[in-house]
Amino acid sequence: MTIWHRTRNGNKFAKSREMKFKIFKNKAGMTTENTENQQELDDATIEANANAEQLVVEEISVEDKLAADLEKEKDKFLRLFAEFENYKRRTAKERIELFKTANQEVLLAILPVVDDFDRALAEIRKSDDDALVKGVELIFEKLKNTLNSKGLEEVEVRTGDAFNADFAEAITQIPAPSPELKGKVVDVLEKGYKLGDKIIRYPKVVIGE
Repeated sequence: MTIWHRTRNGNKFAKSREMKFKIFKNKAGMTTENTENQQELDDATIEANANAEQLVVEEISVEDKLAADLEKEKDKFLRLFAEFENYKRRTAKERIELFKTANQEVLLAILPVVDDFDRALAEIRKSDDDALVKGVELIFEKLKNTLNSKGLEEVEVRTGDAFNADFAEAITQIPAPSPELKGKVVDVLEKGYKLGDKIIRYPKVVIGE
């Protein structure tokens, strides 16, 4: 902006120049202020972006932590479930074994009676009284079926079988009646019985040598 004066001296130029300087100074001040404002705006933008990025990172970290916690709890649940299943199987097996062996003492007490039935029936069969033999056989068969229903089974050992110390008890040894019976069962003195898979009385046998 230029101001004209009536006098034609240096004041005209000086005042004009002074006004221009003030205008330039104001423009420079405005430019500096704008620059500062822009810098503040840029700083605010950078800070906002940084805060947003930090927030995203924090959100991702929280999600990762929740996922890790969930996986940990899932693994813990699976372990507890597996342990519980093993416990159920183990207790079920123990319960079955208990049921099988619950009457072991009673059955052991009955075995001598079964032996007496065996010996009595062997003698009765020598008689000519078929009705008596038939009646005793029926009673003895009923007794054996009752014991079998409780899990009692005879340990199968026969004359001529190879001797196995895991399934029979050798009472004595005698000279083998024939070469084929050396080291084998020559006679069964007392029958053996098992309750389930457990042998509660081993067969007593004589083996040939």
